[in-house]
Amino acid sequence: MNETTLNWQKSTFSGGGEGDTCVELAASPADAALHLRESEEPGVALTTGPAALAHLLAGIRAGLGR
Repeated sequence: MNETTLNWQKSTFSGGGEGDTCVELAASPADAALHLRESEEPGVALTTGPAALAHLLAGIRAGLGR
């Protein structure tokens, strides 16, 4: 996916500030893909589907991986 065509949105937990300490998310409606990146490394993105991202977020909320 060409990242210039994606509409990247910062996480609400980023504090709304500028800089490179944010997690960003973009969606590709055509293929139902979700893209995650850290603003410090905008050229590197993780691409996944909605179900996998939902499982990741559920694990984070449950405190797994601490």
